[in-house]
Amino acid sequence: MIPSRAEFPDGFLFGAATAAYQIEGSAFGAAGPSHWDTFAATPGNVLRAEDGSRACGHYHLWPEDLDLVRDANLDAYRFSTSWARVQPDGRGPANPAGLDFYDRLVDGMLARRLQPCLTLYHWDLPSALADQGGWANRDTAARFADYAMLVMDRIGDRVARTATINEPWCVAWLSHFLGHHAPGLRDIRAAARAMHHILLAHGQALAAMRAAGHGDLGIVLNFEATEPASDTPADRAAAARQDAIFNRWFIEALTRGTYPSEALAGLEPHMPAGWQGDMATISAPIDWLGVNYYTRGLVAEDATAPWPSTRMAEGPLPKTQMGWEIYPQGLSTLLQRLHRDHVGGLPLDITENGMSWADQATDGDVPDPVREAFLADHLRAVLEARTKGANVQGFFYWSLLDNYEWAFGYERRFGLVHVDFDSLQRTPKQSYHAWRRALARN
Repeated sequence: MIPSRAEFPDGFLFGAATAAYQIEGSAFGAAGPSHWDTFAATPGNVLRAEDGSRACGHYHLWPEDLDLVRDANLDAYRFSTSWARVQPDGRGPANPAGLDFYDRLVDGMLARRLQPCLTLYHWDLPSALADQGGWANRDTAARFADYAMLVMDRIGDRVARTATINEPWCVAWLSHFLGHHAPGLRDIRAAARAMHHILLAHGQALAAMRAAGHGDLGIVLNFEATEPASDTPADRAAAARQDAIFNRWFIEALTRGTYPSEALAGLEPHMPAGWQGDMATISAPIDWLGVNYYTRGLVAEDATAPWPSTRMAEGPLPKTQMGWEIYPQGLSTLLQRLHRDHVGGLPLDITENGMSWADQATDGDVPDPVREAFLADHLRAVLEARTKGANVQGFFYWSLLDNYEWAFGYERRFGLVHVDFDSLQRTPKQSYHAWRRALARN
């Protein structure tokens, strides 16, 4: 059974999350091109070469989608604004149609008594900035701060809380070192610079928003439960390197103003000159931290590969459609670790947690018992972490809708709501109804 609302403290926030490029339809509303459009147009990058030009049609169907959030008895909706929609060239004047869309969207949330939770960047970098080096170029951080203020000047008076960046590890490492996401690079110099500049963008935008009087500001980091694949010294050392790159790089920069030595051992020769001078900006206090958690990573040494000389091992636990192990205990352990080692009593939100499955709609019904169990077990992990002192104040399921799942196109289904990508019909899954019942207010 999914834990009920009554098992959580008063004021605990329950919500669902989405991202602009994955649901809106980038072909609508005079949005500019982003590096995801060109990444998807390059053969071999995305399953079936699918892109986000139509996505879920949320640009036109947003009232129906917000009704789904409200009718699920949720309190909040986490959404992102598209940089390419608001500022098609990544600099200069805003696109009025883009700001008008988000104006309507936020007002629609408030009309349904939903708290708007904004993320300013969820990966759709304007192509004009990608042409100039994207996140490997320091200037992109300054341009991001300008864009953030365009958005906040329009809707910042009505959002409940604001995150600067979603998952900087994915923006930088997954996209510039592993090459799995746009811009699809495999270059350690570009990766090192992106790992730093994405945090500088956060810091500069945070400072600009603070100066304008905005509050409830944070950032969203993704974490995995990193464990060695075996108890050998080589695998333990490999797991420590992976942990430093994936889990510690961003949180230690934010809370300590430093980068972990195990990661700098490989990245420092490729870092931008004078990076140390940016750490005070990067480590300015935040009001809350968003935590995204999906799975664990079993790490083994790969002595044949250059630094970081790691490989991911296959785990024995049941897996989702993504091939990720279902490991709810890792969420509780992670939250306790963040509380103990990094953030103390800082408010934490689980800003993403969810799973993909090959769900099928039949006669208006979508059974998904594995997702129901996944949701129940991870909510219990949150309750456990709270008893150990972690100040978790909210939980957002990823995602409200089946959507464009980046390099996996439309094949991976994370949603509480099934989407027929031909007709765009929405069908709430059984997990949606089960959580709705659990969240009902007496």
